[in-house]
Amino acid sequence: MSFLDFHRGRRLRTSASMRELVRENEVRPQDLMMPYFVVETDDKDFRKPIGSMPGQHQLSMKQLKKRVGEAVAMGMKSCILFGIPAEKDPEGSQAYADEGIVQESIRMLKDAYPDLIVAADTCLCEFTSHGHCGLLSPSGEVLNDPTLDLLAQTALSQVRAGADIVAPSDMMDGRVAAIRDTLDEAGFVNTPIMSYAVKYASAFYGPFREAAENSPTSGDRKSYQMDPANRREALREAEADIAEGADILMVKPGLPYLDVIRSLRENFDAPVAAYQVSGEYSMIKAAAQNGWMDGDAVMMESLISFKRAGAELILTYFTEDALRLLNG
Repeated sequence: MSFLDFHRGRRLRTSASMRELVRENEVRPQDLMMPYFVVETDDKDFRKPIGSMPGQHQLSMKQLKKRVGEAVAMGMKSCILFGIPAEKDPEGSQAYADEGIVQESIRMLKDAYPDLIVAADTCLCEFTSHGHCGLLSPSGEVLNDPTLDLLAQTALSQVRAGADIVAPSDMMDGRVAAIRDTLDEAGFVNTPIMSYAVKYASAFYGPFREAAENSPTSGDRKSYQMDPANRREALREAEADIAEGADILMVKPGLPYLDVIRSLRENFDAPVAAYQVSGEYSMIKAAAQNGWMDGDAVMMESLISFKRAGAELILTYFTEDALRLLNG
């Protein structure tokens, strides 16, 4: 390296304007997808803070519409919905009910904000009384194949309600194919599937359990979610989902798995999404509230890391905060 080459980097860092001019990656509003938790309730003004996720709430449909409207005014382009029904049962029947809380919320948001991309989390865990993502056998085993039809029904009901994207998060084998076949047969050939293709059995999901009220009443999800130690398995899971018809591949969680995001970007010609999960969000928020670090700066640094690793889309509870910063 010559002396001139050695100093090139410093010359290109002399001011904020110069750094922006040569910046390799940036976070834009269209890169961010905001998760919301909507509750089936008779209280139209229901707005319950999620204790382990500062700044996040469980919302009634009315409050959801208000908050989404505020975010859309700041430039939000997409969101994803998680539903909390008034009643749960072993089959998670409210997940695929045409008048379910997610389906009704999709209709409301698409009517109010037709240009907003509304995605739906496609899973049973928020709707089953046992908290698992699939049907259970009498002995408590999660039944893969019998669950597929219910997941496909869930996706179809969400798309009929107006969902722009369905996002299966259950990690049942073969669910992408089942959903793709069902949507195609119903005429929804142009509705994309954003698969939670690489979803690890992670301790970072802790605060989400409070938010979605979906903790398993027995056992855990380690038999169907991925072992955090495995990277090559992630490539096999992603390859299977692509073959079954997935349009977008998601890695969840995000920051602890940047190497996996990079591996998917390098191995598959499909958009890659990263989910910055509840635990990642809560750690940054808690540290910022305690004055241990600059919360906004760490937030943006974490978001740019996903772009640098190769993600086109970031699902993050920081979406609204980031939009405020991006709007100046």
